[in-house]
Amino acid sequence: MAYATSNPPMLMQGPLTGSGKQWSYQSTDVATDVDASGYFTNGDALGMEVGDTVIVTDTDTSTTMTIHRVTAVTAGGAATVSTTGTNIA
Repeated sequence: MAYATSNPPMLMQGPLTGSGKQWSYQSTDVATDVDASGYFTNGDALGMEVGDTVIVTDTDTSTTMTIHRVTAVTAGGAATVSTTGTNIA
């Protein structure tokens, strides 16, 4: 399934300066789909930055949560994340 800008990740916490924000994202997409290059097509507009953390919940399997890190953000465009390989639930 593809990312829909009508269901963006939510900013949970942000630092006073610099990167290091924490985001929460809930979708029926599995972690490997979310890791696709440029998955968050409006990542720059949302304020995502390299180094931010995204906790992804697969709502099809409500027990699956994975931690991802933003690895790239295109100016005026998409953000790419990569899983840390850690399931947290």
